[in-house]
This record gives sequence, C-alpha cells and structure tokens, in this order.
Amino acid sequence: MDEKVKPRILVVEDEASLARFLQLELNHEGYQVETAQNGYEALGRIGEAGWDLVLLDLMLPGLDGFEVCRRIREQADVPIIMLTARDATLDKVKGLDTGADDYITKPFAVEELLARIRAKLRRAGTARQEGDKLVIGDLVIRRGTRQVTRSGQIIPLTRREFDLLAYLAENAGLVLSRETILNRVWGFDYCGNTNVVDVYIRYLRAKIDEPFPTRLLHTVRGVGYTLREEK
Repeated sequence: MDEKVKPRILVVEDEASLARFLQLELNHEGYQVETAQNGYEALGRIGEAGWDLVLLDLMLPGLDGFEVCRRIREQADVPIIMLTARDATLDKVKGLDTGADDYITKPFAVEELLARIRAKLRRAGTARQEGDKLVIGDLVIRRGTRQVTRSGQIIPLTRREFDLLAYLAENAGLVLSRETILNRVWGFDYCGNTNVVDVYIRYLRAKIDEPFPTRLLHTVRGVGYTLREEK
C-alpha cells in the first residue's frame, strides 16, 4: 500500500502496554498509528488534519472517554470506536449518545477489533464527495444550492429536512443516535423532545425512500438511524 494513502488512526489509551500492542498490530495491518495517553493529549491531537479513525479508551485519567468523545464531536466527525472494560448496556448507550460510532469490550480479540475498524473506515467513505455534492447511490445532495435529486428527480425539502439529510449523508454508513442528531442538526441549546428527530426521519422517508424501489434510510432499533446504500 502506498504510504500516502494509509489511513491514520489515533489510539487514546493510558495503559502503555496495550497502546503499544495496538500500535504494532495496526501498523502490521497497514495503518498509520499514533498514540495519546490521556484525554487532554487526545484533544490536542484531534485538531490535526487527516485522522481517519479514533480508538478511544473509556477509563482515562483526568477527562474520561465520554467527555473526550463529546469534545471530539464538537470538532470533527471522525469515526470513534470506544474501548471499554464495562459491559453495562447503559455505558454502551451513553457512549453512542455522546458521539461514539461503535464500542468493543475488553478483553477483545484483535481480529474482531480489526474487522470493526475496517467496517467503520468502509462506511465512513460510503458517501462519495464531488465538489459540493454528496452522492449515495442515485441520491445527489448539492450543498451549495441545497438541491436534492434521486434518480434525476428533484426532491423539494424544507430547510430542516435538508440539514438533517446532509448530516446523515456526511456520516453515511454510521449509526447516529437521536441525541447526536438532535445536537448536531437542531443545536445543543434545543430544549424540545428528541421525538422531533423521529418525525423528521418520517418526513425524509416519505420523500427520498418511499417513491423509489430501494431504501437508503435505515433504522437501527434501540440505537438510531443510518443513511447507506444497500449493496
């Protein structure tokens, strides 16, 4: 693989032996890997351009993984896989709600972690960008003119519907929780009910999915929504 096209992964892990193990394994798989030992260091590094994925430990000194994840999401839409020794459902849900895209419980098989990394990198590139356009299958989103077409047919959207669709498309293939969508599309100061996300998802489905033979907008029960082309 050409050195210039190797995906860059930031490993945020305070346990030095595990961080080194992950770095060696990922290097062996062809990734460029750098490490951060705590949340503050990670936040300092995340501002650098070119990260393709973050492996984020939950139990960090100082800032824990939840807070680090939340702050990363304020800066970037890079895929985040959370590493956690906690297997409680509430912790997993909290991680997803703060912006993580996936989680894996310690101890884990490195083969499973590698598979999850490949899946996240693959899905993160599902939306093809062409200038100011996002293209997913036959769906084309023109951000400059705020025009949406599918199979060449113009689909009229309200301002909020367009903002929601564009955010889903920018994160195509990733499962986004209602809370994450609400914060990013409606804003952190929105005080209404999260059900508004479900309402607007139904509006979008009626316009971009139901008139067409294949679905692009999918529900992941108990977690949230994802926009992806079915292969």
